[in-house]
Amino acid sequence: MVKKPTKLDGLNIDKFEALLHSGEEINLQSARLIPFYKPGDEMSLVSIFLSGLRLVKEFRDNISKAVNLSKAGKMHVFTEVEFRLFDKKRIDGLIIIVRGNKIIDSALLEMKNKNSELDEVQISNYLQIAKEYKIPKLITVTNQFVSNPSQSPITVKVPKYVNMYHLSWSYILTVGNLLLFKNQQNIEDEDQVEIMHEILNYFENDKSGVLGFTQMKQGWSEIVNKINVGTSINIKDPALDDTISSWLEEERDMSLILSRQLGTLVDSSKRQFKDDLIKRTEYEKRELIKNNSLDSILRIDGAVSDIIVTPHIDRKNIQMSVSLNAPTDRSTRSQITWVKNQLNYLEKKNPELFASIKKEVIIEIILKFTSAPVQVGVDDLDEVWYDLKDKQIKSFNISQIRYLGKKFENRKRFVTEIEDMLCSYYEIVVENLKQWVKPPPKIVKEAEIKINVPDAKMKNISKKEVVSEEDSAPSMPKRKGLGRFFNR
Repeated sequence: MVKKPTKLDGLNIDKFEALLHSGEEINLQSARLIPFYKPGDEMSLVSIFLSGLRLVKEFRDNISKAVNLSKAGKMHVFTEVEFRLFDKKRIDGLIIIVRGNKIIDSALLEMKNKNSELDEVQISNYLQIAKEYKIPKLITVTNQFVSNPSQSPITVKVPKYVNMYHLSWSYILTVGNLLLFKNQQNIEDEDQVEIMHEILNYFENDKSGVLGFTQMKQGWSEIVNKINVGTSINIKDPALDDTISSWLEEERDMSLILSRQLGTLVDSSKRQFKDDLIKRTEYEKRELIKNNSLDSILRIDGAVSDIIVTPHIDRKNIQMSVSLNAPTDRSTRSQITWVKNQLNYLEKKNPELFASIKKEVIIEIILKFTSAPVQVGVDDLDEVWYDLKDKQIKSFNISQIRYLGKKFENRKRFVTEIEDMLCSYYEIVVENLKQWVKPPPKIVKEAEIKINVPDAKMKNISKKEVVSEEDSAPSMPKRKGLGRFFNR
């Protein structure tokens, strides 16, 4: 490499155009909404996606926020970007943000569709190009899932100047869908709404190469079998890596599926590991070995509580739970009646659907000063009070537990079963439950005030006389130092 790469950061847009015109360093094409590539080609997907960013403001703002790309400028998008100084290496896309005739931000994009995965050597080369051209971001897009855009499905050394981000096609599809719901994130311009519709129609077509998460990795079946025959699992077992990475991808897929159903983005990240996929993976590996189960938390704005999704590998079942705080203003029996009324409402709201899962619904009663919850079926709630009348109830978990049997170890069936169960559980149970809210204190009327005088005197003393007797009592001396607050 004889010529030194031209730094794009801070470069005048006229000089950038001259750089392209010379063809000495960079060759590229402008992204088109209607590309000339055949349907299903990766470059068709790249061109349509980048054009969508340029043409639909709200779509651009949401994706830019996810990858920390500046929104304060005009976006220019390109495809088939060839860097001649680096053995003519070609990367799928380039975004530049221009303000005041200068490039203030930029990003390289490597994008794959269908089952293609990122190649570590290829990405390392692109990171080096980004560093030399002073392009501060490399964005990868595939059908692989991560919990957070700052994470990556692969492990590579990232240069100091460059930040790396990853988006799944399913996430991009979800962002686009959410913009078409009736909410605060609506697309304002009617023409841009139509453009977004057309882009999503392409993404959702079977030929586009946009896929959700369809099956667990091979190691999933191995780990399920090992646990169920009592074989100990080594934390360095490659099958365990497969199992955890599959679960984290499925966790993200569940959140995106539910997001598209509800019209609001569902958060699935465990906050203590939000920016560190490696630590999250190691934590989940230890938890699986310890408990023979996994778990995910789905947070939904406005829902009765977080949804806890737990596949119990040793029992071959899936448990989904939400939590209700027990009313604190009533007796144990009334608390149980309160939660029973909630369940009666679920049944009344969707009789047929509730009947289909009723045998799978379990109420966990969480007691104060007791570690193990009391588990009871819907039809047994009335009887459980006799065993709990001397206890204090803290909360209730309303769970659905479904036994999968051989389906549990089947890599495709497990995914379809858990995703179908999640949507059903939300529709039948979660969206119809309400938390108890402590009622506000009421004003006590004069007639309700208890008069604290001896019973023997009550016969001969009227209420008015009692009040005047209290009023005529000697006043208490004022507390020193507090008069300035109370005597204003």
